[in-house]
Amino acid sequence: MKIHRLFYHRLFVPVTTFLIIITICIPNRVVCEIKDVRIEDDSRPMILFERFGFDQDGHVDLGIKRVSWKSKVSDAQLVPSSMGFFLLRETSYSRIINESEYSENFCVVSSHYVKRIFTFEDLTLKTTYEGTQEIDDPDEYSLVFGNCQPEFAISMDVHTEMYNIEGDKKDFLPAGQTQLPSLYFLFFLVYFCFFASWVHACYKQRETVDKIHVIMGALLVFKAAKMICASEDTFFVKRTGTPHGWDIAFYVFGFFKGITMFTVIILIGTGWSFIKPYLQEREKNLLMLVIPLQVVENIASVVIGETGPAKKDWLTWNQLFLLIDVICCCAVFFPIIWSIRSLREASKTDGKAARNLAKLNLFKQFYVVVVVYLYFTRIIVSAITAVVTYRYRWISPAAAEVASLVFYVFVFYNFQPIERNPYFAIDEDEEAAAAKILEDDNSFEL
Repeated sequence: MKIHRLFYHRLFVPVTTFLIIITICIPNRVVCEIKDVRIEDDSRPMILFERFGFDQDGHVDLGIKRVSWKSKVSDAQLVPSSMGFFLLRETSYSRIINESEYSENFCVVSSHYVKRIFTFEDLTLKTTYEGTQEIDDPDEYSLVFGNCQPEFAISMDVHTEMYNIEGDKKDFLPAGQTQLPSLYFLFFLVYFCFFASWVHACYKQRETVDKIHVIMGALLVFKAAKMICASEDTFFVKRTGTPHGWDIAFYVFGFFKGITMFTVIILIGTGWSFIKPYLQEREKNLLMLVIPLQVVENIASVVIGETGPAKKDWLTWNQLFLLIDVICCCAVFFPIIWSIRSLREASKTDGKAARNLAKLNLFKQFYVVVVVYLYFTRIIVSAITAVVTYRYRWISPAAAEVASLVFYVFVFYNFQPIERNPYFAIDEDEEAAAAKILEDDNSFEL
């Protein structure tokens, strides 16, 4: 038994560190707060099920059935009090780690810093349990299953409902995220108006509309559709605990929006329809790389959103999602840099230095804006999520959507269909000055 306890102690600290990472660094995505999860032959010392922000009148409904266990050691005896469910605050992680270092026969289920819901001692003869835990101390809690005997692999069906009471109704959205339905609906209206303005602009300049402008319009359609689906998804989760199918529509439109957005960035970066009417072989290959990666990334997003951290492979899907996202974000920079280099080289031979300089400055601005947008939505938003208190967690998606809107406005304004006037009078002094600037410019070299 001492050997098993030592083994548990050695596993506990890294597993607890893992829980800290996934509960702090990985942003929350609103999913169904009524969950049914099947745990199969799992010997992890701690299994995270859900994280939820509670108000004063919060509740956790927990139902367990079909509980079974099997030992990896023939003579091992199960101690029912060493396994059970508990609620854990984020601030308690360091205290529990410290307690595990100095307490003999430490078991996290019995820790002073957890709010225990039940242990296997409370199981009925039919190996089931049903109960409700009221939250009298509002905070953000993680629902965790603790196993202090890792020589036993546990199997069970787990049903959880986490909610706050709003008036006389259940609110299944965490405190700090109840504003999301209205927030997403507001952005739906914004993008709907944006799309109407884009259609109007394209109609006014229909002689100069290219294929890229049609694709940009499709991007606005998918973005608006994703926003209304997110609004309905969170609304039904808030009221009923389940998305009523809106999560499927959200993933579908999110899939098309993701592919279309990266395609638009790459096509604009290559200068397609703006500088040249064709794509070079390397640019086609880049698109053929990014589009399949976006398909895999969206599959990973669905798995992450629908399974939850209780599944063994959930962290692997998170790592895959982050890796692909980084690859796609890096890939979109290459065509922009290629276009900048091509414009600089063309200016030395075609005698149109002034016009090439204007295009060059625009593509440099586009490069900087893409960098800032991707950095903000991937890094800064995650940092905001980790810093703000759970009651203001809605700030993170709001910041991400505001950044996306600013990025879209910049791109659509600067690359809108406009009347081509390539014969503006440019005197020799302006042409010479532009040629000198281009000659001295050595930025964006690869």
